[in-house]
Amino acid sequence: MKRVLTALFLFSFVAVSCNLLSSRPSSNLPTIYIENKGSDTLVNLALAWAERYQEKHADVRISVTGGGSGTGIAALINNTVDIANMSREIKPEELAEARAKGVNPIEYVIARDAIAVIVNPENPVSNLTLQQLSDIYSGKINNWSEVGGEDRPIVRLSRETNSGTHIYFLETVLRLGREGDATLFSTDTLLLPSSEGIILETRQNPNAIGYDGLGYVPNDLKMVAIAEGPNSSYVLPSIATVNDGSYPIARDLYLYSNGEPTGALADYLAWILSEEAQRIVAELGFVPVE
Repeated sequence: MKRVLTALFLFSFVAVSCNLLSSRPSSNLPTIYIENKGSDTLVNLALAWAERYQEKHADVRISVTGGGSGTGIAALINNTVDIANMSREIKPEELAEARAKGVNPIEYVIARDAIAVIVNPENPVSNLTLQQLSDIYSGKINNWSEVGGEDRPIVRLSRETNSGTHIYFLETVLRLGREGDATLFSTDTLLLPSSEGIILETRQNPNAIGYDGLGYVPNDLKMVAIAEGPNSSYVLPSIATVNDGSYPIARDLYLYSNGEPTGALADYLAWILSEEAQRIVAELGFVPVE
């Protein structure tokens, strides 16, 4: 009986030991993790980069989440991510908060983007000036007939205030780049949480006007040509018109790290600026950095 009990004990010990060993991570699994968060404009591009990079580096895993530029920089300030994806520059007050917490944001310009103004294909309006856009979104113009369209109410669509695209559009379009201008979005503007939300609402509503990154605009929606002033040419957004400076609503896109990166993070950020990664930028409708 003692021999039987001893044998059973040894068998149980070996079985448990084997289970413990099998539950441990394999040495072949990734050991390096990079987390980036922020701009919804950048999220598809960041996901494409992460997928391509991981194909070449089996020991690296890259997590990408959106939530808006404000969410990304807040996470960097709180030291909970490696990279903040931003469709705008860091604000002075954000930089001050970061440094107060011992965080040193380092900026990288990794692509450029055109902000396309979009309407439903049924809308006959094809051209707008920046001033007309400002007047529409600030509530001075409320009917499409005031800009050459049909007698229909204008439904204004915008990203939420946490979005870098929202802030850029406010400063560049509504305020026309004028320092000290306090123009605001009309209070009846519908604030939507994602690029996809703006696309869906514009597709469904013939009275809607919205704006989105060029890389997100599908073929079944209509882009409006924009002129800087009444005597300027109307220009549609494209890689070519961003590069030649003729499209007036274009911007840089950014990544921020905490201090000078090292190791895998430094390698990944260097790769993002490589020819291979910048080809992905163009494939997704953004403008590569030169």
